[in-house]
Amino acid sequence: MTRVSVELVPRSRSGLRAELAEVAAHLRGVDTINVPDLTRYSLRSWAGCGFARPGFAAIPHLRAVDFNPREPLPFLPLLAGHGIDEVLVITGDAPADMSARVYDVDAVDLIRRLRREAPQLRVYAGLDPYRQSFVRERDYLARKLDAGACGVFTQPFFDLRVADTWADLVPEDLPVWWGATSILTEASFNYWRARNHAVFPRSFAPTLACNRAFAADLLHFARQRGQHAYFMPVKVNVLEYLGGLLDEQTATLRQDAV
Repeated sequence: MTRVSVELVPRSRSGLRAELAEVAAHLRGVDTINVPDLTRYSLRSWAGCGFARPGFAAIPHLRAVDFNPREPLPFLPLLAGHGIDEVLVITGDAPADMSARVYDVDAVDLIRRLRREAPQLRVYAGLDPYRQSFVRERDYLARKLDAGACGVFTQPFFDLRVADTWADLVPEDLPVWWGATSILTEASFNYWRARNHAVFPRSFAPTLACNRAFAADLLHFARQRGQHAYFMPVKVNVLEYLGGLLDEQTATLRQDAV
């Protein structure tokens, strides 16, 4: 059955609690929360995921460059304490604060370490359809799968034709979380095109209506394939973005997360 996740940014404890309460009260189709690890905020992803339990399954993002390969992984006790058994591993960008300590560790290294030290975790890898050629990104994903990843989270898509191409490139039985995000300003639109090299259809417009229509289409795309979907609300209230788009098909999964 298709799972549906909302990505919530842990800007503050009170803000995260408020967004979780909104999702729980009004978006019954959401069974999972995934939380990015952003160095400009003090609340780490695994701590933020603790706030989502036990009402939702929770998936923290882990930045491989942040973890000293010669020291214990600091998040494992909290994950165990909250019954969190899924994580998403990315390499991570260099922090804006150059005094912050990072290590020469990439996603493949951390995935391999988690398979060795925390085999109870289901580890997802990232897939970025824009940063390099199809062949290079497919081969990079293969290395992550060989290291022990069991599935993948994509960067947000904006054109289902591109998503459909990737659906043919990844292993047929691989669990995939297909992503979508909201783009509501020309500045954000230009950022995704110029910085992330994202592919947009000619019909795309940075309006709420256009973003909601694509979110509905992406969810249908994932359900057709028996895969999963996640939605990243940016500069928009989560209910304005997703309200009324999610049916009750996945609501019962939330009970399994308790």
